[in-house]
Amino acid sequence: MTIAARNAGAIAAHRKRERKRRRYVFNFMVIMLASLIFDVATGPSMLSPLEVVRSLTGIGERAAMTDSIVRHLRLPMALMALVVGAALGAGGAQMQTLLNNPMASPYTLGMAAAAGFGAALSLAFGGFGLDAMIAVPLGAFAFSMLAALFLFMLASMRRVSAETIILGGIALLFLFQSLLSLIQFLSSPELSQQILFWLFGSLTKATWPTLALTAGVTFVCCLMLMADSWKLAALRMGEMRAASLGVNVRLLRMKILVIVAIMTATATSFVGVIGFIGLVAPHIARMTVGEDQRFYLPMSVISGALMLSAASVLSKSIVPGALFPVGIVTAIVGVPFLLWLIFAPRRRGA
Repeated sequence: MTIAARNAGAIAAHRKRERKRRRYVFNFMVIMLASLIFDVATGPSMLSPLEVVRSLTGIGERAAMTDSIVRHLRLPMALMALVVGAALGAGGAQMQTLLNNPMASPYTLGMAAAAGFGAALSLAFGGFGLDAMIAVPLGAFAFSMLAALFLFMLASMRRVSAETIILGGIALLFLFQSLLSLIQFLSSPELSQQILFWLFGSLTKATWPTLALTAGVTFVCCLMLMADSWKLAALRMGEMRAASLGVNVRLLRMKILVIVAIMTATATSFVGVIGFIGLVAPHIARMTVGEDQRFYLPMSVISGALMLSAASVLSKSIVPGALFPVGIVTAIVGVPFLLWLIFAPRRRGA
């Protein structure tokens, strides 16, 4: 076989793999949209998917009450589930790429625990004179960014490895969880209940303004992450090889940390602490499309959005008429799924 024939065969095989990856991304997008429809349809007053589609598109006969339920009550929550899931999935994917560790995520690096502590502190001190709807998200955002600043300082130090940053994040996780437990211990039963419910994660307080803010931040941050996709791909080959290709590893590490911190802090400040999405979604992407950043990041975004949307459906279906905190559902589903990922035979995306 000539060199030209071998090259043509390699190019054809590469194009076939890319077509397969695009099919995976498209199929997951379709499933995600179907989950969105079911999420809007599920609730105390059950609606059929057809009623939801008619209400969203404005086509066909529909009741005014149905339009009000769909557009003003359930749609912001359902879309917030997609946006927050996408933010956590993207953040987890790039933290795992940046630190070359499959257990890295905004949750395991202490950012989510810091957000929880900030929210609890705001609740404990009556919002510091501000309205609770403003003070709680603001406190969560501030402390999440404080945790990110600590990681940023670690990443900016010379001779600091990825393992050191992970250990620093784990230290933050235990620190803020301990402080949070202290606040709950000193709080009244009523206040402790409020803190606990927020920490479980809930989409019930999603509104169109908070959705627009979260979606805007997530969209801009994902575009910035995609702009550095080739650098992140080079980083997967090792820090020394990435540096030899002209990548400023320290600068890239700090930039990605800041982007992920802003995206995660914004998402968690409105819905509370939601674990496992940022940890599991990147593994799903890696198993289906591999680690080519052109497909890996979009797939992580879609997988995260699909996971949280499906968890939202389950949270409203466990007990008809009751609404379980979505964070509990992601933990219940996420733990066995994570164990399966750990013990299942390794499989890379084609």
